[in-house]
Amino acid sequence: MDLQLSGRVALVVGGEGLIGSAVVSQLREEAATVVVASRRTTEGVVIDARDDQSVRAGVAAVLAEHGRIDALVVTAAPSAQTLDPARSSDPAQVLDAFDAKALVFLRLANAVIPTMRDAGYGRIVAVSGQNAWLTGSITGSVRNAATIVIAKNLADSLAGTGVAVNAVNPGIVRPDPATEVQPGSGGQSSPQQIADLITFLASPICAISGESIAIGHRVRGVTLL
Repeated sequence: MDLQLSGRVALVVGGEGLIGSAVVSQLREEAATVVVASRRTTEGVVIDARDDQSVRAGVAAVLAEHGRIDALVVTAAPSAQTLDPARSSDPAQVLDAFDAKALVFLRLANAVIPTMRDAGYGRIVAVSGQNAWLTGSITGSVRNAATIVIAKNLADSLAGTGVAVNAVNPGIVRPDPATEVQPGSGGQSSPQQIADLITFLASPICAISGESIAIGHRVRGVTLL
């Protein structure tokens, strides 16, 4: 299937991480022009997505070089393993995690939306997580749920403009994901499987917008209406 990404410009923020690097490779395999962004990068543009000025400058640099941004993929966020389980209900940790994931996504989306609206086309994809649907860690739940809610709000505000916004929700990410899904858990997925889904969502042939899509298997034993 031709995803019609040849000649398209994709900005992948967090593109040197586990999921991000798989997304970059897959987009390039589809002949997209990919710009990698992170706080420290040797091959792309430096963006500290927790800083408004850095985000504006980074997006401006991409537009100055390429003249367009057709897709934004945001995989940047501290790993769940960096969150202290003993502080899962600590307001300071919750606030920091919310800023580092949900607001990072919002800052970046806000920065690219004007040029996408002007072009009448754009694809924005956030990587959230299935912890949004689980209790046990207020920090994990809040940062992921907020990202999903932000994506849906943006999608609705952009309905009819040609700009689509979606969230992708992995469970546990493993190079060789297990096929068994335990009750109360989401299914495992690999970086490549996640990249395949994101690449489709970032393509012109995708007409999906406003969706929160679980990958692997949505939490077994939980019904969401």
